[in-house]
Amino acid sequence: MRFRLRLILLALVVALSACKEEITQNIDPQDMTTETLGHYCQMNLLEHPGPKGQVHMKNMPAPLFFSQVRDAIAYARAPEQIAPILAIYVNDMGDPAATWDAPGDGNWIDANKAFYVVGSLREGGMGAPETVPFSSRTDAEAFARAEGGEVLQLADITDDMVLTPVEHESDIDDDDDFQGRLRALPNSIGG
Repeated sequence: MRFRLRLILLALVVALSACKEEITQNIDPQDMTTETLGHYCQMNLLEHPGPKGQVHMKNMPAPLFFSQVRDAIAYARAPEQIAPILAIYVNDMGDPAATWDAPGDGNWIDANKAFYVVGSLREGGMGAPETVPFSSRTDAEAFARAEGGEVLQLADITDDMVLTPVEHESDIDDDDDFQGRLRALPNSIGG
């Protein structure tokens, strides 16, 4: 009887361990297609200039793509982001085939190994200052000399550099216009 009970328990343990078998997730960088949409803007990425980013998360069948590298880094650092991130890739703007209007496919690099130019004159696909990635420090330094900014690695980029909202010139004009219209209203309604 004991032998039979042990055999049943062993069969249960084997069955339960088979249930816990984990499926290997592909976290290789994926190229953009005409159907690839930016996570925040839900717009086609191929229609926006500048480098892009992709974030691979545990148990997600596809990466989240971002219209700007700055947005991918901000997503990873946002306080509400709790899903385990397995990999982040960014376009290597030092790749000879990469241009600002066509940052490339197949030139994805690990975000943790990249050199970034922060504070340059270049704006990304959504019109915010861009965090421009390069696989080579030499290429990043050459870009910084031409476009301004400083070269940093991912760990040296502060949260303020990517999480701070960007105020556009049109936002300032809209606010001035709104304030002017408020001042023009009569002090009392109906009178």
